[in-house]
Amino acid sequence: MTLTLDRVSHRYVGERGDVVHAVADTSVTIPDGQFVCVVGPSGCGKTTLLKVLAGFLRPTGGTASVDGEPITAPSPGRGVVFQHPNLYPWLSVRKNVELGLRFQGVPARERAARSVEQLERVGLAGFSDHRPYELSGGMQQRAQIARVLTSDPDVILMDEPFGALDALTREQLQDDLLAIAREGRKTIFFITHSVDEAIVLGDRVLVMSPRPGRVVLDLPVEISRHHGRWLGGEELRSSAEFRELREQVAGAIVR
Repeated sequence: MTLTLDRVSHRYVGERGDVVHAVADTSVTIPDGQFVCVVGPSGCGKTTLLKVLAGFLRPTGGTASVDGEPITAPSPGRGVVFQHPNLYPWLSVRKNVELGLRFQGVPARERAARSVEQLERVGLAGFSDHRPYELSGGMQQRAQIARVLTSDPDVILMDEPFGALDALTREQLQDDLLAIAREGRKTIFFITHSVDEAIVLGDRVLVMSPRPGRVVLDLPVEISRHHGRWLGGEELRSSAEFRELREQVAGAIVR
């Protein structure tokens, strides 16, 4: 599905009663199947845009749409992965993963089959009966991703999902997410504070300005393909092209 932000802006009243201009006149089109990463300084409106695309927030100016249809509310077709896993501690991992399907009225047998498939996909097949608090942070994040994938959305919106993880776990989940993205051809909108992560994951990197946020760099990333094959994360990070792109993206970020 194609995501479109058409001259989106957003203002809100802050805690002190002042009007905060979070996002200004932002227009972006994300074609079906594209993996877009968004970077920028804290408070630049990245999460505001994600909330608009998710249907959690109405922009005060402009419009957001999916395949030309205005976004007015959340939808099962747009899955959201948050920075911190929002799993219910009293439910098993499998029951957490099935939750979205349960709300959609999917029969129990189908819910179970689909959840087992996705838990295997993210490497948690042996932990379906565990409680979330029995898992590491990285495993909990895998479970949250499995829950989104189980609902099979066309669009996945991710708000710094790996930001709280250690470096090794983060790199492993990056590689896992790349494999999922290439296999399923999902449209992905991914927020991160890491320039390296944006370049490793994205087909395209958007850099936003300080508040009020607007896109100041829209950079295609084409180095993940090399002689007809996908480069792994480690190989990608060590390339000269990667270093050049990192300098270009980092140079566009104004703190």
